[in-house]
Amino acid sequence: MIKTLRDIICTSDNIVFFGGAGVSTESNIPDFRSNTGIYTTAKESKYPPEYMLSHTCFGRNTDEFYEYYKSKMVFPNAKPNKAHIALAKLEKQGKLKAVITQNIDGLHQLASSKNVLELHGSVHRNYCVKCYKYFPLEYIMNTLSIPKCDECGGIVKPDVVLYEESLDSNVLNKSIEYIKNADVLIVGGTSLTVYPAAGLIEYYRGNKLILINKSETQYDDRASLVFNDSIGEVLSKVVD
Repeated sequence: MIKTLRDIICTSDNIVFFGGAGVSTESNIPDFRSNTGIYTTAKESKYPPEYMLSHTCFGRNTDEFYEYYKSKMVFPNAKPNKAHIALAKLEKQGKLKAVITQNIDGLHQLASSKNVLELHGSVHRNYCVKCYKYFPLEYIMNTLSIPKCDECGGIVKPDVVLYEESLDSNVLNKSIEYIKNADVLIVGGTSLTVYPAAGLIEYYRGNKLILINKSETQYDDRASLVFNDSIGEVLSKVVD
C-alpha cells in the first residue's frame, strides 16, 4: 500500500492534509480520548476536562483554568516529528496545498509548513480581551497567576477554541474550500468523531481519500487507502 500511496502523491500537485491529535502524540503530546489521553488520566481536578477547558471556566474560575491549561495543554519543549517534517517537505515540493489541523501546538509551523489552517487556534497566540494586544506564549507561561495585559490590565486569553465557543468562520470556510478543490485528501491522526471539524470530510469531492489512523474510523469504507499505523512512519516512507 505504501507504493500505491507514493504513486498517488507523485501524480498529484493538489493534496490537502487534515490532521488531529494523533499527529502530535508522536511528539509526546497526549491526545484526549485514548487510554493515555487527557480525559482518561486527568483525575486530580475536581471538575471534568470539558469544564476546565470551557469558556465558562475561563470566566468563572480563571485561576483554575490557567493552572489546568498550562499543565495539560501547553508543551513548549515538544518538537516536530516525522509526520510534520514529511508534510513540510510535500509543501515545499509544491504538492501539498494546505495543512488543516485540529491541534493547537504550532508544530506544523515549527517544521516549516507555511499554509497551516488551525481550526482550534494556537497556544502561541494570546490576546488581551479588552484591548486585543498580542502576547506570546512565554508571557502566559511566565505569569504565576492570571496573565494580565501590561497596558490596560485586561485578562490575556489564549487564542484557542474552548468548549462553548465557535470555530473561526474564516478558517473554517478556507478549510472547506481547500477540501472541496483537493485532488487528494489525506486524513491522519483523527478518529473523525468530533464535530464540526470531523464533518469537513463530507466536502471532499474527489476519489483519492487516504486515511491514516491507528484505530478504525467511520469513513474507512469510503477511503481509497486505509493505514492503521503510525502516521509519522507512513508519511516518512512515502516522502523519503
